[in-house]
Amino acid sequence: MTEFIPPGTRFVELPSPFPMKRGGALHGARMAYETWGTLDDEGDNAVLILTGLSPDAHAASSERNPEPGWWEAMLGPGRPIDTDRWFVICVNSLGSCKGSTGPASTNPATGEPYRLDFPDLSVEDGADAAAHVVRALGVERLACVIGNSMGGMVALALLSRHPGIARTHINISGAARALPFSIAIRSLQREAIRLDPNWNHGHYTDERYPESGMRMARKLGVITYRSALEWDGRFGRVRLDPDRRPDDDPFGLEFEVESYLEAHARRFVRRFDPNCYLYLSRSMDWFDLGDYCQVQPTSRAADARDALSRIRIERALAIGVHTDILFPLQQQQEIAEGLAAGGADARFLPLESPQGHDAFLVDIARFGPAVRGFLDRVR
Repeated sequence: MTEFIPPGTRFVELPSPFPMKRGGALHGARMAYETWGTLDDEGDNAVLILTGLSPDAHAASSERNPEPGWWEAMLGPGRPIDTDRWFVICVNSLGSCKGSTGPASTNPATGEPYRLDFPDLSVEDGADAAAHVVRALGVERLACVIGNSMGGMVALALLSRHPGIARTHINISGAARALPFSIAIRSLQREAIRLDPNWNHGHYTDERYPESGMRMARKLGVITYRSALEWDGRFGRVRLDPDRRPDDDPFGLEFEVESYLEAHARRFVRRFDPNCYLYLSRSMDWFDLGDYCQVQPTSRAADARDALSRIRIERALAIGVHTDILFPLQQQQEIAEGLAAGGADARFLPLESPQGHDAFLVDIARFGPAVRGFLDRVR
């Protein structure tokens, strides 16, 4: 059980006990975060970034950590999220292994890692923990909360559970509820990990580590993060050179796309804790903003729209891409329409990026102007 904490990470202690939505509580828990820019005298220029499942809080380089961050091209002086203007906070998700308390963290009651003794984790728990970080940093009201992928879910829970915490919202490739296809994919990823004999009901070690299960889970994830259009354009049917093919396995790697997936998976498996992966993945499947409705309409889609209409913010932008199969466009459209029904000046922006769900990480040429334009209007 290992935590992977980037240099320069800071921490906020959570209230103890910290109650969890589905029961149980955390004691002595913390949240990892980083900041860029300066909070102005009025305290009204703060932007919160909520991440997808696997990123840490190191979204961009800084004096404390000059290494490039996972959203380096989007965040910094003069960039779309301009740190000369904005005080930017990025938190590592509760339940992760990148500094915030999660299954890989030490349970103060036992002195051992939590493993599966960690309480059931929900998206709402992550929202409550992020809200505590914001307030601990002296921010009464965010100018904007930006949520990517799973972070888009956390952002909607934050706005719903903490009214008035933000004036505006950018939801990027997010959703108000998990759809069956996404649940199915994540279920298979979790099954791959759990069926690895080395997982051992969560009691693995560095020597006996569920590497095969994590490799398969990551490969399946990467396949859904990009689009068939990109896979075709990037790799086609190019085969590996003979000297790169295994001699002793007649069903071994043969195509360039297989080699790419294998290399990508091997870089990931020892850099993310398997139990943390299971907990965060399941929290996304459980999430449905419609659970907040007092009166249940005839369908879950109607529930989600009703819950969105109860959120009160000034302005919102929901961005998605046509090639995203994991969080398809209709989910971002649902967010924009639901927030607009609640009185927000909400806009839905579908983009033509070929790069699927991960487009917001790499297609800055399309996403950057949209984010910059929205934030310019906020000020």
